[in-house]
Order: sequence, then structure tokens, then C-alpha cells
Amino acid sequence: MTKETMKAVGLIKYLPIDDAESLIDVELEKPVPTGKDILVKVKAISVNPVDVKVRSPKSRVEEAPRVLGWDVAGVVEQVGEDCTLFRPGDEVYYAGSIKRAGGNSEYHLVDERIVGSKPATLTYAEAAALPLTSITAWEGLFDRLGISTGKADNAGKTLLIIGAAGGVGSIAIQLAKHAGLTVIGTASRPESAQWAKGLGADHVINHFEEFLPQLQAAGFAQVDYIFCLNSTEKHWKSMAAVIAPQGKICSIVETDELLNLTLLKDKSVTFVWELMFTRSMFGTPDMIEQHKLLNEVARLVDEGVIRTTTTDKLEPINAANLRKAHAMLESGRTVGKVVLERFE
Repeated sequence: MTKETMKAVGLIKYLPIDDAESLIDVELEKPVPTGKDILVKVKAISVNPVDVKVRSPKSRVEEAPRVLGWDVAGVVEQVGEDCTLFRPGDEVYYAGSIKRAGGNSEYHLVDERIVGSKPATLTYAEAAALPLTSITAWEGLFDRLGISTGKADNAGKTLLIIGAAGGVGSIAIQLAKHAGLTVIGTASRPESAQWAKGLGADHVINHFEEFLPQLQAAGFAQVDYIFCLNSTEKHWKSMAAVIAPQGKICSIVETDELLNLTLLKDKSVTFVWELMFTRSMFGTPDMIEQHKLLNEVARLVDEGVIRTTTTDKLEPINAANLRKAHAMLESGRTVGKVVLERFE
């Protein structure tokens, strides 16, 4: 019996994005779900810095095409025998697992415990912009920094978001404002500063300048929380200078340099990492928390509290357009999210 195939975009060699072989159109076998996996018919995807990082030039060569992509919106096609959360026909959105094939394919397998119901008020393209950044922002703010979701608990508390106009920052601003925090974002260009303010940031400072004088000029001697989404080592001393005693810092950006944690000692400051793939990578007992938080984000979207961060849309989904999207991210000048829609 002939096996069904599907279109996908993958890579064999890790090459610069201007090389036509860096991302290629391929035909792969259509997967079949078992256990807790669901098979999703992919309607739209988006591109994140992790895609660029994984694809970046290196000497490794894959034996079979490797498919990237960790943001999907689509429709459930089939479900595994142990699935209880979704049925065929359900509209879903999710980020997937870094340890498995990505979602840049016509059909995609994913564990249902890290999948949410798509916001009803959004198109597939608008929804595809949200999962990875929403999970990262939610976990960073509420799980890692331990910020309360209750507004009354956060009265008078301040959050500094470094790199506020990017994908994660764009969601973090909205979630933090909904939780009652005073939000200070960093940006370096007028358009990115305007984007952050448009999403609700109370103040915006320049991350190419010292933080403390700018915060003082805005009326803040210190901040209670810092969410670092850009160049941890570059901003380390500035973060140490402005964090409040017993404050908390969370970063999502790894560093090759050693961080001087002693700078935080006198203030008894907490430092913590956030990686939204941790739960799926290690199969943690609380994996289903990502299902729950994506459903909560969908509710907030449908109630008008959070808006999609789609800024650019390309179609159809193919290697040429994905190379274009990767190049846009590599420029370092994107705000919001780049999405792709529709296989043809």
C-alpha cells in the first residue's frame, strides 16, 4: 500500500540564509498519531529566533531533512488512542517540542498536553503568532518570577522588560499590564518604542544607554522585577544596579560569558532562567500546564485583553518564503511576529 506524503520545508545542511539550500521544499511521509499525540493539519506558522538559531551555519549534515518551526495554528485531523483533550475538527494552536520534528509541514504530530484551543476571534495566521511567545511570557512572569495574576497584589510594583518590542516582549507587556504592574520597556528605535507603548508600556527607555539614570528621570529609583529578553551579559551590570533589594530577574537569553552573580548578593536578588521547551523536553509531570495557559491566553484574546502580535504575513508556506522570514529576523529590526499561511 502506498503511504501518504505531505509537503514540508526542511534542511539537510546548516547554511547562511541567503543560500538557496539553507531551507528546501521536501516531500515527507504523513505521520500517524498514537498515544497522547494528535495529528494537526497545519494552516499557519510563525518564525521565532529559535528557528534562526537552530538553522544557523554549522558543520553538521542531516541524513534526512530536518523540519523546523515551533508555532502552529491548525485543525486536528486525527488523535492517538490515549487522547482526551481534543477531537478531529478542533481548531488548535501550540508551539510544539524542540526535541521533535517542527511544524513547517502540511501535517504535524504534537502531544495534546502542550496544545491549546485556538482563540475563536483570530484567523489562523493571527493565532500562529502567539503560542511560543505567550508560553514564554506567561512562564517567565508568573512561574519563574512568581508574579501574582491578581491586580491587587501588584499595586505599585514595577517590571522592566528588556527588549520589549520583540515577540515575547509584545506579549509580556500585555500580560503584565493586565496583572496590574507598572511596565517599563526598553527599545532602541522610535518605531519599536512606539510599538511597545501601543501595547501598554507605561514608559520606554533605551537599552543602549545606562538604565539607572533613565529610570531615575522617569521617577523610579529601582524596579521590583526584570524580564531580560535580550543579551543577558550585556545588560547584567545595569540589571544589578536597578533591581530592588529582594527583587527577581528572569532571562531567556543564554550567554557564553560567566555572569557575576555576586553583584546580586547584597540585595538578595533571585535570578532564574526561562525556557518554554523545558516541560516538553523533559516530559515533566506538569506538562499540561501549557495546555491550560494557552487556553487562558485564548480567553484573554477573545475578551479583547490581549491582541495578536502579527506584523508581517507571507504566503504560501514554502522554502522561499521561510528563507525570507528567517532573513527578516536575522536583520534584528523586526517588531512583533512574522507569520506564514497556507500550503499550496
